Amino acid sequence: MPAADLPLLIDAARMAGRIATSFVGTSTKRWDKPDGAGPVTEADLAVNDMLQQTLLLARPDYGWLSEETEDGIIRLGHDRVFIVDPIDGTRSFTEGATTWAHALAVAEHGEVTAAVIYLPLRNLLYTAARGAGAYLNGARINASGQADFSLSTILAARPAMAGPLWRDGICPPFKPAYRPSLAYRLGLVAQSRFDAMLTLRPSWEWDIAAGALIVSEAGGAITNQRGAPLRFNSADPRLDGVVAGGRAIHAAVIDALA
Repeated sequence: MPAADLPLLIDAARMAGRIATSFVGTSTKRWDKPDGAGPVTEADLAVNDMLQQTLLLARPDYGWLSEETEDGIIRLGHDRVFIVDPIDGTRSFTEGATTWAHALAVAEHGEVTAAVIYLPLRNLLYTAARGAGAYLNGARINASGQADFSLSTILAARPAMAGPLWRDGICPPFKPAYRPSLAYRLGLVAQSRFDAMLTLRPSWEWDIAAGALIVSEAGGAITNQRGAPLRFNSADPRLDGVVAGGRAIHAAVIDALA
């Protein structure tokens, strides 16, 4: 029921935006998670609590996977599951930047069927339902058709450009760029603002799920770094890196990786 789930996700994302922006990022209470898992703020938790209550009240038979909720095996017994990052880009949020996002998705039997990425301070709402295309603020978007590395701009952090990670021992000659939120990077790729994005580190499902469908519905391709399809609601909710982009440049990146 992707068509029915998408309006629910959109309404929930807008509510999340109202809650998050009621906090002043630079003065929001913040602490670090154990084991170097990054920062969390009172805003993250407030958004998470609202989303969990709202979404599960509407869909009590769905499972729940969120960055800010202790994980367990119960979700594995559900055919459909919400996969949520209450605030993707928490460091940016605490710095008072505008590049953080709410990322909400529904996955059914491992495949994302409805997705929203919302950046309230930039008024950017990316949406997609399976088989219905991808949209930004209601306008259809399409991924890049670029195939030439030398003409491409790719979202990639510096560690991903290290020579040993690439088949010929040297990173291809694309122009690199960076944005702190993985969800936002995927939205930018879906609207062809950038030709591709890649991260070669293990990536949490909640950072990727929403953007995976939006990129795919925009006509792009998204896989792990070895070119294998992404599956969601796994027992270990980590992906083996992510490569996303227009189909031609995605294929070129996968081919060039070691």
